[in-house]
Amino acid sequence: MKIHHVACLEDNYAYLIIDESTKEAAAVDPVEPEKVLKAAQEHGVDIKLVLTTHHHWDHAGGNEKIKQLVPGIKIYGGSIDNVKGCTDKVDNGDKISLGADVHILSLHTPCHTKGHISYYVTNKEGDDPTVFTGDTLFIAGCGKFFEGTAEQMHQSLCVTLGSLPKPTRVYCGHEYTVKNLQFALTVEPGNEKIKQKLSWAQKQRETGLPTVPSTIEEEMETNPFMRADLPELQERVGCKTAVEALREIRQRKDTWRG
Repeated sequence: MKIHHVACLEDNYAYLIIDESTKEAAAVDPVEPEKVLKAAQEHGVDIKLVLTTHHHWDHAGGNEKIKQLVPGIKIYGGSIDNVKGCTDKVDNGDKISLGADVHILSLHTPCHTKGHISYYVTNKEGDDPTVFTGDTLFIAGCGKFFEGTAEQMHQSLCVTLGSLPKPTRVYCGHEYTVKNLQFALTVEPGNEKIKQKLSWAQKQRETGLPTVPSTIEEEMETNPFMRADLPELQERVGCKTAVEALREIRQRKDTWRG
């Protein structure tokens, strides 16, 4: 299994998930279909299906076009998210197959949108699993609470995604990492792991390289939203529970001007 980034719009990422044995691929959030199809052509693969994380135009906005360009393509999206162009609705726990070896599990991760789906991908070769988190989990951050609550985001981040194997590679919907880590340092100024990752991320961006993927383990060390369960972090932001801490950190982030 191979994963390829396709940079789209200003700071979005679409992805190709490739089953190498059959040269079949899935496209995640192909907002610029021509660009994604060109990347598929370069890698010698056929896109068989689309995985849409949520209904926002910068993720689902290419679905209708890709249906025209690839007749018969399947478009997966959350059953309650009203995803444009969706042909196959998925709920938490639904499974999708790609090629001969790739297995995709749908995880309902609501809050940013009420029907947001993250896709957990494994293969028979036993490579490290991957998860495509759209705008729920960013590297060192999380999405705004547009259609949900702090309770839901806590469940999505700290329970659903937080229970995935630690080596799981995290591919998110946007290149927001540098800003997110700069903000994370305002929450935990003494966190050495955040400082190290920020320095690395800045170098990546200076050379035009992505900061994605991360891993679930790295997020647990550097992402304040995934660290909301820690009593010392709760104390630092003046809260007594993980949900309160998550809400407080999100409110600070929403007004932070960095």
